[in-house]
Amino acid sequence: MTEQASGRFENVGRKLDEHFGGCSERLEEDVKRVITFLNEKVVPEVRENSTRALRIAAEQLARLADHLERSRKAQP
Repeated sequence: MTEQASGRFENVGRKLDEHFGGCSERLEEDVKRVITFLNEKVVPEVRENSTRALRIAAEQLARLADHLERSRKAQP
């Protein structure tokens, strides 16, 4: 590579570093905030709704089992 091309790459590298240099710290902080939000807001909500859904499914399965037992008893 020529010195001129090498110098251009170094300049581009410096400019990119100046522009994006602080991005990693900002991204790290944003990721921490997202993880905190997920742990504090989303996970409890999912657990609550999952529990409710399981209880509803259990009730429906119990009704189905009762229906199947009544159907068997009604058959000659």
